[in-house]
Amino acid sequence: MKTIVIVGGSKGIGYAILNSLLKENKVVNISRSTPEISHENLSHHQADILTDDLPDLDTVDGLIYCPGSINLKPISRLSVDDFKADFEINVLGAVKSIQKYLPLLKKGVNPSILLFSTVASKLGMPFHASVAASKSGVEGLIKSLGAELAPTIRVNGIAPTVTDTGLASKILRNDKMIETIKQRHPLKRFLNPEEVAATASFLMSDQASAFSGQIFEMDCGIVSFKI
Repeated sequence: MKTIVIVGGSKGIGYAILNSLLKENKVVNISRSTPEISHENLSHHQADILTDDLPDLDTVDGLIYCPGSINLKPISRLSVDDFKADFEINVLGAVKSIQKYLPLLKKGVNPSILLFSTVASKLGMPFHASVAASKSGVEGLIKSLGAELAPTIRVNGIAPTVTDTGLASKILRNDKMIETIKQRHPLKRFLNPEEVAATASFLMSDQASAFSGQIFEMDCGIVSFKI
């Protein structure tokens, strides 16, 4: 049974991933709030990724970094501090987590790291300057670390489109906005966290041993197609 560390597994996509992994893995969750679930395979450490020290652990076979931001403003209203805040949570938090647990990952069983980007890193979207810039940094990190840590540790990413979580509640704030978002996607839908979790579970498994340095676009066609 592998030990998987999830940073930010108490809500949204992270919580869905936590639930998907619990049956067959020991899961260590690190987040500010406690997950609304108890399980014999789950342990929780309360910590703010940006300000607190991360817990010392004995074993780590996989690391999933889930925290992110959706800070959508026109460039004229984005401050330098906005860009810094998005970079800190999306990039520096991931770096801090990786550096903390890298020695254990190197000794792990078929170890892997999973980070999260966004379709906005590939698709030019208004008002996404700050989040797209920081998530593009995440994609660079995936590529660089995938090369650096091969063949010992696999590093991959998922770049989801809009996903029905609390983080996206302002975007999905009413029926009109929900329908508008659906119609923008060639598949006429957006994501639910459970299907992102299913992809994450696969990428952390031994069945995905051929994949590293990849960013998987879960885009409902919005990046891939022009229809």
